[in-house]
Amino acid sequence: MATYVLVAGNWLGAWAWSKVTARLRAAGHDVHPVTLTGLGDRVHLTSREVDLDTHIADVVNTIEYADLHEVILVGHSYGGFPVTGAAERMPDRLARLVYVESGPLPDGTSQLDMTGPEEREAILRRMKEREDGWLLPPPSPAELASGVPVYAGLDEAARASFTARAVPQPLNANAQPLRLADDGRRHGLPHTLVTCMFPVEQVRAMVAEGHPYFAGFAGKEWTYVELPTGHWPMLSEPERLAQALADLS
Repeated sequence: MATYVLVAGNWLGAWAWSKVTARLRAAGHDVHPVTLTGLGDRVHLTSREVDLDTHIADVVNTIEYADLHEVILVGHSYGGFPVTGAAERMPDRLARLVYVESGPLPDGTSQLDMTGPEEREAILRRMKEREDGWLLPPPSPAELASGVPVYAGLDEAARASFTARAVPQPLNANAQPLRLADDGRRHGLPHTLVTCMFPVEQVRAMVAEGHPYFAGFAGKEWTYVELPTGHWPMLSEPERLAQALADLS
């Protein structure tokens, strides 16, 4: 039996892992899906003050207060940021780090840095100028159904669940850079990337080329799992994602 802590990305909460959680638990694993402050069933706690440090504390406290050890810590998309921060604080509690459509980005990087410069400036301007500028709204139903590759695999039921439960993301969490003393690899933890939108060979090529956002994937501690689908595999391919995670135990 393995112990999993699951952290989803922007707009989501523990609810997004429900099908993955059910399959892992049915196989006998101990599973703790995390709802970050201001999201999901903790949306009532949202505020301008919610930032990346808040979300790192959410992950750390989940592990500490449940007294978890040998944890397979899983971060999806933005969730990779708090997972990386938590891993540096408590590597002795972890057995493996898993990044789903995410990764251990360089020190000083924020989620907003993943957007293009024009979009980033527009978001920062919105944060300054609008009363609700500290919130990033989730994709609309039309966007989810648009056929854009990032939404691939989301059937009607998954899109309906996303629309009903996704809530605006506290933007200070996306804007705050991750600050690390090191990248965590010195602790000797195994790392796994579950890649959905990029084939493994493309990831390897970008690592070899020294792409700045893929530099963290270099090293013997890394294994790769290719799960072709859109950016939200816990909603589009929950059974295959659960199996991929179970295979790591």
